[in-house]
Amino acid sequence: MKITRIFAHRVELPLVEGSYKWSGGKSVSVFDSTIVGVETECGLVGYGEVCPLGPFYLPAYSEGVRAGLKELGPHLIGFDPRELSKLNHRMDAALKGHPYVKSGIDMACWDILGKATGLPVCALMGGRYGESVRLYRAISQQSPEEMARNVAGYRAAGYSRFQLKVGGDPDQDIERIQQVREILQPTDRLVADANTGWTQHEAMRVTRAVRGVDVYIEQPCLTYEECLAVRRHTDHPFVLDENVDGLDMLLRAKADLAMDVVNLKISKLGGLTKTKQVRDLCVSMGIAMTLEDSWGGDITTAAISHLAHSTPEEFRFTSTDFNSYVTVRNATGAPQRDNGFMRASTAPGLGIEPCSDVIGPRVVDVA
Repeated sequence: MKITRIFAHRVELPLVEGSYKWSGGKSVSVFDSTIVGVETECGLVGYGEVCPLGPFYLPAYSEGVRAGLKELGPHLIGFDPRELSKLNHRMDAALKGHPYVKSGIDMACWDILGKATGLPVCALMGGRYGESVRLYRAISQQSPEEMARNVAGYRAAGYSRFQLKVGGDPDQDIERIQQVREILQPTDRLVADANTGWTQHEAMRVTRAVRGVDVYIEQPCLTYEECLAVRRHTDHPFVLDENVDGLDMLLRAKADLAMDVVNLKISKLGGLTKTKQVRDLCVSMGIAMTLEDSWGGDITTAAISHLAHSTPEEFRFTSTDFNSYVTVRNATGAPQRDNGFMRASTAPGLGIEPCSDVIGPRVVDVA
């Protein structure tokens, strides 16, 4: 089996709530997503999706995905998409860095492997653990009162994990954390995610002010060293996200006892193959994980569900269903939220089929 064509579609994904806001005044109202297709000589086609959270979040941007596919695609024509390690080695040799560009291709090749073998991706990634995957809800940054109301609404819809977007004014963030925690049950989990937005002294102040509150602290500062300093001065459970972008940083953070949970984003790490490598190492080292991506629609959500379902339950801190945040369905067959949980498809591959009337014409076509 050989790759004969790599193509892509551009899809806009408006948000159900109108906008999504996080630290530093950053916000998005419409996400720019790229649907990646990999076509083979035998007629099998696999699909992936890459949707950066704007160019001001990680070193990734939407037009960069499509430009990168034009650069990388010609180097992969003729390769067997089922040979995932070999394919990733080729991608890394042909294009240094830019893991988010490679993510959609790798995801599409897992879809092909599943279709070729008749197995769902989660079976190929290690097996299906449990009946469902627990979801968290990200709560866009607003006033403490508005965020508490939003949490109450989503809790009524079945969620029990909440990620507050903080990283703004420390006084307001303290109020956000305290007000939301007050309306939750003891079994609910609350994460205060600063998305690198606090300076070190602000993070120290916030964590001290909420010392008696049951809350996880996620990625308080920009640099790893600043986050480690905060970690060493708080007894709150600690989550790292933006700083962990590969095996080297994971091993460093583990050696430094820098976190209790790590957030693994598929496109940040370069695709399902490399995320699985990091995931499996986390399992062997006893580190719990949030398994997700930077953003996306139905195809990304399907990939997250397979990654999470193939992870032992005791190491699955949580995941998310990005397709419930947006108003556009870009594929059929993706998992749908059910009382705060989702289930990976049992169909071959990712179990999805792009909606041709939604994804529009090809904007990249390499053969």
